[in-house]
Amino acid sequence: MKSSSIILLAVLALLLIGGCMTCNVQKSLVTLDENAKSKWGEVQNQYQRRADLVPNLVSTVKGAANFEQKTLTDVIEARAKATSIQVNPENLTPEKLQEFQAAQGQLSQALGRLMMVTENYPQLRATEAFRDLQVQLEGTENRITVARKSFNDAVQQYNTQLRIFPNNIFAGMMGFAQKGMFEADQNAQKAPQVQF
Repeated sequence: MKSSSIILLAVLALLLIGGCMTCNVQKSLVTLDENAKSKWGEVQNQYQRRADLVPNLVSTVKGAANFEQKTLTDVIEARAKATSIQVNPENLTPEKLQEFQAAQGQLSQALGRLMMVTENYPQLRATEAFRDLQVQLEGTENRITVARKSFNDAVQQYNTQLRIFPNNIFAGMMGFAQKGMFEADQNAQKAPQVQF
């Protein structure tokens, strides 16, 4: 064989190997990306469930007690803000995720204040409708926690795969970028004060 034929075969073999590697990288990243998007959909589903419970909770509280209007207004405004912020699963950047998380955190804080204030209204806590909504809300908060953990796990797998050699070389060329994760709320560092 001529040396030019050997060189041509070697170049073709390298191109074939590189093409196969690129296909494998692309396939694994697409699979992990779609998994992360699916987990994000579940997070949004659970937040929507909570947002759907809020009007029922507010109506029940309004109907059962002469309630502090500011607390109810805060909850309604926080719900409106939380539901207005939409994060596209195609663009799960850390900045977008922080904005979404901040709005959801404000709703969580407003709901927490509402639940604390309801402690002053024993007749409200005794109503079956309020108890049912409170149990549903607590269950939803647990579901949100599970969905967020599942999402973070999926994003961790994706981001890890993205950073591993040789994937890190091909990923940028194919348009894959790191995704953001949920982080603890800064206010979570402060323990709530219990007073008797």
